[in-house]
Amino acid sequence: QVQLVESGGGLVQPGGSLRLSCAASGSIFSINVMGWYRQAPGKERELVAVTTSGGSTNYADSVKDRFTISRDNAKNTVYLQMNSLKPEDTAAYYCHAKITRRNWGRLREDDYWGQGTQVTVSS
Repeated sequence: QVQLVESGGGLVQPGGSLRLSCAASGSIFSINVMGWYRQAPGKERELVAVTTSGGSTNYADSVKDRFTISRDNAKNTVYLQMNSLKPEDTAAYYCHAKITRRNWGRLREDDYWGQGTQVTVSS
């Protein structure tokens, strides 16, 4: 059993900052990719930022230079520091991870999602 538990969402004024956290727990062999997606009402879920176990990162153009993704491999935790927030950043933010588990003596990688945390940017 694997769980991704997010925290850190909330209401913030335009120009403000928030930090999201996502901790993976359970029977984990390794974690390759960890990242954040978001979904606004009436829109499709979109990639915000991802990071690999090797430390490489990728960002959506709309958040470059404002958001920073980081990761603590020892804690199986990924963070998203969000600065200079805009009303258009309002969405439910979801943590995602590609996690390898040992299953009947074999290694198997699956996708896991958190339950989502709401970020609202409004004055």
